[in-house]
Amino acid sequence: MFDGGKAATDRRRYLEKVIKRDPTDVFSNEDNHYLHRTERHVRAVAKHVRLVEICRKLGIGSECGGELTESEDWLPLLDAVADDLPTALHWVMFLPNIKSLCDDEQQAKWLPLCRDWKVIGCYAQTELGHGSNVRALETTATFVPESKGGQKGGSFIIHSPSMTAAKFWPGTLGRTANHAIVIARLIDGEGVDRGIHNFIVPLRSMEDHSLLPGVKTGDIGPKIGYNNMDNGFAYFDKVEIPRRNMAMRFAEVDEHGKYSKKHVSDAASKVAYITMMQVRAMIVMGSSKALSMGTTINIRYSAVRKQGYNEDGKTEVQVLDYKQQQHRIFPLLAASYCFFFSGRKLWDNLKKIEDKLISQKPVTKAQVADIHATSSALKSFNTMVAADGIEECRKACGGHGFLASSGLPELMCSYLQSPTVEGDNHMLPQQVIKVLLKLVQAVQSGEGVDAYTTCDSYSLVPSLKALLGGQREKCLAVNKTDMKDLPTLLLAFRHRAAMLLVKVAKQLNDDVMNGKSMQEAWNYALVAMAKASKAYSLFLLLRNFMEAILEEQRSQLLGRAEVSVLGDLARLFALYWMESDLGDFIHDGYLTAKQASWVAPNVLESLDAIRPNAVALADARDLSDFRLKSALGRYDGNVYPHILKAAYKDPLNSVDPGPAYDPELKRLITGGVGVYNGTASRL
Repeated sequence: MFDGGKAATDRRRYLEKVIKRDPTDVFSNEDNHYLHRTERHVRAVAKHVRLVEICRKLGIGSECGGELTESEDWLPLLDAVADDLPTALHWVMFLPNIKSLCDDEQQAKWLPLCRDWKVIGCYAQTELGHGSNVRALETTATFVPESKGGQKGGSFIIHSPSMTAAKFWPGTLGRTANHAIVIARLIDGEGVDRGIHNFIVPLRSMEDHSLLPGVKTGDIGPKIGYNNMDNGFAYFDKVEIPRRNMAMRFAEVDEHGKYSKKHVSDAASKVAYITMMQVRAMIVMGSSKALSMGTTINIRYSAVRKQGYNEDGKTEVQVLDYKQQQHRIFPLLAASYCFFFSGRKLWDNLKKIEDKLISQKPVTKAQVADIHATSSALKSFNTMVAADGIEECRKACGGHGFLASSGLPELMCSYLQSPTVEGDNHMLPQQVIKVLLKLVQAVQSGEGVDAYTTCDSYSLVPSLKALLGGQREKCLAVNKTDMKDLPTLLLAFRHRAAMLLVKVAKQLNDDVMNGKSMQEAWNYALVAMAKASKAYSLFLLLRNFMEAILEEQRSQLLGRAEVSVLGDLARLFALYWMESDLGDFIHDGYLTAKQASWVAPNVLESLDAIRPNAVALADARDLSDFRLKSALGRYDGNVYPHILKAAYKDPLNSVDPGPAYDPELKRLITGGVGVYNGTASRL
């Protein structure tokens, strides 16, 4: 199910064996915790080079003209390597920008160089002084005609006018990339600032990797995690590039410096937008993978670890049998499954829109805006839950979870970038609500609602109509069992999302009517927007989970027992988050006090339902020991010998006495440094 069929599973397992059994041993991760950051970076680059070498040898990528990163094998191979590669921004950001924003002639020049790994690129947007506020970026790209000293056909001068204009944070930029897509303010031949545009800027020689004149780059230094990656800084001191290094699919500057927008089809601009949105979809899918690794480690270890005694006073209790442990971990297990289905649906929907656009079938602005809202909401919510959830898995492993050999500290610290990249999680809700407020307006006016019929947000329309029409929606559960019914729970989440959205709309309207400017009113509504975006995310996640279970059942890929246990996970997911946010559901009387009292007992019953299958549900992700890199999460349960093995491997234990004995401890213990000889002079 996770791979998309038996053939895909067989292929993934084959690729994992290729990596694990590679005779060079470069892919081994056993010594990762004992290597200096520089050594890890160098080794990670070596892994990438060997991976490319293996792919060429096996013909991987031949089915797509040699472009490895477009092969269906590429992502499984990256998972199999089980280490962060410093080259990642080349295919995650650089290539999508070339394909989306460069014209056909430019693509014909750059894509073959990227395919052959002659050009390794990154995406340089964030600056030392500005990040999400793209319009405030300071880096400039000033046009210089040939007649005034520019190159043949004209040039752009890329310049960092201040210290805060230095590019800062882009991955792959520091030591690996030889080119960058630089986001800069375009100053045309008339001296007019045309705003933010993209430019392909060579950073390093393609012959010896030395920095080119006027370019200064380096690594930004150690981070809390993700340290294989050379997140970098770049300062440009009047760096000259050819005019045609400006991405010119949608706008251009001619040889005389005249700026013009190109008359491209509406479909072309939407394809570019959708292509860039796929990066966010990858992050949503990645939240499921990362969280599943954390829950797999914890659940396997919790089944092995014992704490306390049963009533007989002799047999110890598995940690996994304690309700508190289940309440901490099982909802995260459910979320990892839930995130998988929503990530898959988001990716498929983006691909469907892209295919429609390429085949010149109609795609409306409402559809593009809606999937932008969906991707923004899910990215914000999923990555926050995954980041917090991995840390909860670590803490729920007790003291051993603090060991690097548990695999959890590195998993957590490397994943912590995800809530920030591609849109900070506390800023994205604004984009979500901006789209959804248009739906509220359409429902309120009765005009334009039909434009949303194929959109995710259309599912909110029944509740929006009721709320805006003055009707009161109420939960129809009449007993505790009814409150476990998935359709009943879904209606509750739909109502909550619509209610909070209407609340935002009303707050904005009231504040403006009472004299606040729109900007001030928007600022005051940000907290309410975050709550509404979260509620919308949870509604989508539960709906997608339920729909996916039905689809899997119809496809007969899963049997009745598997479908039943997925239903248990969906039920726990819904009930857990309802309990967490119970105030939202009773705030306007949707749930009565009696109905609300059934939620917590149903959560506990859901934990009971999942416990017999918990280890199997973790194992179903088919995460090998090679990928997990965890002494605690071993498939065979042989935890304690591997904790000790990892301890013995530490270089600190390589000599005896320890490396600090001579001369330091020796001076203290035998040299008399610490001997008390009576009162000494204070002078």
